Amino acid sequence: MTRSPWWFRAIGVLGLSAVLACGCARTVPRVEPPAAFVGGAACVTCHAAEAAAWQGSHHQLAMQAATDSTVLGDFRDVAFTYGAVVSRFFRRDRAFMVRTDGPDGRLADFEIKYTFGVYPLQQYLVEFPGGRMQALGIAWDSRPGPEGGQRWFHLHPGERVTHDDELHWTRAAQNWNLQCAACHSTDLHKRYDPATKTYRTGWSDVSVSCESCHGPGSRHVEWARAGRTPIAGDAAVMGLLVSLDERHGVTWARDPVTDLPRRSRPRTTDTEIEACARCHSSRTRMFDDDPPGSRLLASHLPALLVSGSYRADGQLEGEVYEYGSFLQSRMYHEGVTCSDCHDPHRSSLRAKGNGLCLQCHDAARYDGVQHHHHANGSPAAQCVTCHMPAKTFMVVHVRRDHSLRVPRPDLADSLGTPDVCASCHVGKAPGWALERMRTWYGHGPEGFQRFAGALAASRRGAVDARARLLALAADRSQPAIASATAVGALGAWPDPGSLSAIRDALAEPDPLLRLGGVLAAGDMPREVRVNLLASALSDSVRVLRALAGGALAGVAGDAFPAEGRAALQRAKAEYVAAETENSDQPFGLVNLGNFRLAEGDVAGAERAFRDAIESDPDWTPAIANLADLLRATNRDDEGETVLRAGLARQPNAAALHYALGLWLVRQQRREAALPELARAASLAPDEARFALAHAVALEEAGRTREALAAVERGLEHRPADGALTEMRNRLRAAPPSAPKR
Repeated sequence: MTRSPWWFRAIGVLGLSAVLACGCARTVPRVEPPAAFVGGAACVTCHAAEAAAWQGSHHQLAMQAATDSTVLGDFRDVAFTYGAVVSRFFRRDRAFMVRTDGPDGRLADFEIKYTFGVYPLQQYLVEFPGGRMQALGIAWDSRPGPEGGQRWFHLHPGERVTHDDELHWTRAAQNWNLQCAACHSTDLHKRYDPATKTYRTGWSDVSVSCESCHGPGSRHVEWARAGRTPIAGDAAVMGLLVSLDERHGVTWARDPVTDLPRRSRPRTTDTEIEACARCHSSRTRMFDDDPPGSRLLASHLPALLVSGSYRADGQLEGEVYEYGSFLQSRMYHEGVTCSDCHDPHRSSLRAKGNGLCLQCHDAARYDGVQHHHHANGSPAAQCVTCHMPAKTFMVVHVRRDHSLRVPRPDLADSLGTPDVCASCHVGKAPGWALERMRTWYGHGPEGFQRFAGALAASRRGAVDARARLLALAADRSQPAIASATAVGALGAWPDPGSLSAIRDALAEPDPLLRLGGVLAAGDMPREVRVNLLASALSDSVRVLRALAGGALAGVAGDAFPAEGRAALQRAKAEYVAAETENSDQPFGLVNLGNFRLAEGDVAGAERAFRDAIESDPDWTPAIANLADLLRATNRDDEGETVLRAGLARQPNAAALHYALGLWLVRQQRREAALPELARAASLAPDEARFALAHAVALEEAGRTREALAAVERGLEHRPADGALTEMRNRLRAAPPSAPKR
């Protein structure tokens, strides 16, 4: 809602005569209404060339109503078998139908309402009560037949995804409203009502249209209809809210000293890159009212280089799209933007093959055997083969790593990261490729990214992890996303050196570095947290303020000077708003529950945890947190029921075995606790606390040798863990003890 100007509020309090009696006539400022979305059709008249290029693009076809002209799949009464389920695709009158297993596992008929995507696969959306739409787990391979396409396939082949599996098409992981919608439509608002657990999701354009990137166009349309003359470089005068002009007037030329491409002027903003990143990144959308053209972190929380998403050297691991990879690249740091390589209207590359790279790079130097040492014209002679290795997602969707890295078989050998050379030279060890590169170039491979060792040490809990993280956190020659990841990991070491690095990061101009600082501070003891996050409460970036507010849950305003108390309350309110926005997901509900518990609202916390379990009965953090709340409120017997019900559904959930083991210890049932704690430690060997709890329980049972062995196993995975190291030293020095009773 637009805030009323001061004079309007004054009328409400003093009356009109009081305002007019202020002494002299005043000019009342004109309040501009907020710009509105007008729909892509309003742009076509003036921007015919761009509109023609956009027609048929992946953006234009991102989502469409299911019609004869948009549906690519075969609905001619075709059967598809997955496990024990035989699905059938057919037509009923003009509707496209599928008979498949529903939320209860029984076969039922569902109507396809929308197509989702177009190439290399097309998915289909089914409407459910409460405004939900679900993406079918069976998709159409839209590639040509000779390439293996023109067939139905399941997105999880070789698995057994049944109706009670979290990946089933009727479950939250495949819910369009929360997982997919924001990036396949324009001006998308989810509008989830936590009270009724229903959606009123809406859009201005069903697909990705002009205003997705350029912002709402009402002011620009007004300007155009007034017949005014365009003013180059002055987007505001023309009513444009987002100025995607970072390439305007820019040329690239080779530096006479280094012979490398140089931009004619530095790129000083990331507006275009962050406009693309809203969808082309691994991120959480925390707010859906972000102004167009604002920083990504005004509304989205991007993933850092964490395990499960990225390898230690920054290569793709999970489905993270392009943004986080591109930030690692030398190209990004030299000023390259997305549209240097991609035509944003056609959603296609600006040139074919190596011609794309040769827009800037010297063909004589790079496009020949003397550089790539493979046969000219072969796949291995393509720049992207070595510098942008591919990985396949969703069975058929090949995506390239946008970190544009130098092949590093040396890191593959020492850290176990993927070796792009081995993707062609199957069976060859990384050492073989390393020797070839030394022979070709006269030295080992060198690259822009030099952070792999530090992140790998952090992940394995190496003894030198802290020192390496501190060095990376301070290294401004490395990608900010890597340094931010290092800062975030320093929260495990609450010592003066780490605190200094976190404090420095929180003062950095780059919001990614400040994000690392906020995340690290959230892991610190309460008193340290308060001191570190005081400045973050007033950060110019909303997501950082909200995260700081969440990290300070339970901290009273009197912990801050007077001017900081209002900032604390605002940041807490922003955190609650963000998690409420995501309360249709179990992680949002668990975060809300943790916040409310810290703030003293036990009933509200319990509701949130139970709602999370209702939303997804397999979400183990909700189960474990509810059980812990029940323990803290003297209802431990109820906690056992919750934990055992969770384990019945998720028998390999390490956190639940750990929680049940501790519950049994509290009941003085140590022998029964040991198998649960042992199971937790074996399922999650990287969790030092699981190994420690198992070892302590063994020691309590008088099984000192086994306790020492459990500690040693834990230290194999977390060699720098202080608690495990201390216990090992104590157990080695102590004589065997009798079982405690």
